[in-house]
This record gives sequence, C-alpha cells and structure tokens, in this order.
Amino acid sequence: MYFRIGKIIDENAKYGNNFIDNLSKKLKMEFPEANGYSPRNLSRMRKFYATYGGECSNLPPAVANLPWTHNCILIDKIKDRSKRVWYAEKCQLNGWSKIVLDHQIDLNLYERQADPSKKLSNYESLLPSPQSELSQDMIKDPYIFELTGMKEKMIEKDIENALLEQIKTVLLELGKGFSFVGNQYRVSTPNTDYIIDLLFYHLELRSYVVVELKNQDFKPDFIGQLQFYVTAVDETLKKQWDNPTIGLLLCKGKDRYSVEWSLKSTTAPIGVASYEIRNYLPTEEELNEYLK
Repeated sequence: MYFRIGKIIDENAKYGNNFIDNLSKKLKMEFPEANGYSPRNLSRMRKFYATYGGECSNLPPAVANLPWTHNCILIDKIKDRSKRVWYAEKCQLNGWSKIVLDHQIDLNLYERQADPSKKLSNYESLLPSPQSELSQDMIKDPYIFELTGMKEKMIEKDIENALLEQIKTVLLELGKGFSFVGNQYRVSTPNTDYIIDLLFYHLELRSYVVVELKNQDFKPDFIGQLQFYVTAVDETLKKQWDNPTIGLLLCKGKDRYSVEWSLKSTTAPIGVASYEIRNYLPTEEELNEYLK
C-alpha cells in the first residue's frame, strides 16, 4: 500500500508539497483511526517508490518482507542498492529490530563482512559444504567489540574479562548462532592441562568454535597453538553428531601474506581476523530488542 501511495505522489510531483499536504489531510479524514499518513511519512513513501520504481512485484523479497520502519532506515542511510538489499537480507535472517539494524549500519557491517577478499581462512579447503560457506560467511574484519572502562594499555586478560562482563554485546558482534560455552576453558591430556581463551558452540554450524584473542599483531606461531586447541576440542568434547571444530584467531593487526602462508601449513580449519575495542555500550533497549 505504501509503495502504491508513493507511486501516486511521485506521479503528482509537479504539484510539490501542496499535493502531499492535501493528501495527508484527506487520508486522515478518511481513515481517522489509522496512523502513518503524516506529510513526513508520505514523503518517505514517495522516496520508497522512487528508490525501487516499477511495480511491487519488482521489490527484492527481503525488502518486501521488512517492516516499514526498517525500510525507512535503509533508504535514509544507504544509497547503494546492492548494499541496501544485503542489509535487508541480514535483517530478515537475523531478526534484527530497527534499533539493531541502525546500529549495524553505523558500525559499517557491510564493509566488514560482505567483502570475501578480506576474509582470511582455510575453511573452504578443509570443511565440507555447507559448513565451509557458513563458516566463511560468519567472519568479519575487523570485529568491533564495544566495551566500557577499558584502559589505554590493556593485556589480553583485561580484554577477555571485559568481553565476559558484556557477553551480550560480544554475541551480538560475533553474529547469529553463537552460544557461549566458557572462558579459560580447560582441556587436558593425562599429564598436562591447556587453557582455551574462549569457547563457543555455533548452533547453525553444529560445531565448537575456539576463539583465541591476541593483544598484538599476528605471528605465525599463533596458528600452531590454535591448531592444537582445535584438535584438543575435537578429541575431548566433539560428539559424533557434531561437525569439525573450527578456530578463529583475533589479533590487533596482521600481514596478509604471513596469514595466508601460515594457513597453508595447517590441517585445522582456522580463520584469522583483526579486532578493535571501542568504549561504547549499547543501551539496554538495544540489547533487549536484539535478544527478543
């Protein structure tokens, strides 16, 4: 309906704002119990029509299935059509509220997740389909963890503790499907204990995800350590119905060639990405909307 009203307004654009004002008054008189017919919202309907044009049947499915307020955010904030449709699809897939959608746009999620050239991993070569595609798709670069009270000089333990204190925001950034298992998670051989920074289970991948956090730039020996942890989880936790465990190494920075060469020498499925810490905490409303 909004699309068709937008078409009518667009076809009468030569009459300017007077047409919108008069139409607003008439619609309010005709439908006194209905909302959404303010001049401002009618202008948005015209913009919605002008953005996609043609007929309703030409609207991208994800766009057509989104609530009106979500579409208003997408139109107001994003000019590129393919980028707008990408956000609409993510919105539908993840069930984002308008608050979360707005926040993800502000965090430039598209630039961090949609470009496959930024994703450094060996998932595609070591994991079967569709797990390989899902694993590759989940990677972002950089990850942005919005934490409060962080010191200028942080050690890895400080960052890990802050992540745990605000685990809701961490799960929001990691993406749909992540379930927290534990931190400083202990895996043991008969004679030695080893400690994993963060352990998750991904509900869609049906696999454990070992996350190692390094408060420094990438070094090749990080891959060997993470490969051991991935193997250890496969040996001690993975059940016959679980898919292979995957690793995710988060570093302050990285050299692409060093990462690619290191990944070629490992037999464990591992992804490498950078991360940033920002002193920000989403409101309780944002978190509750996301978790609904």
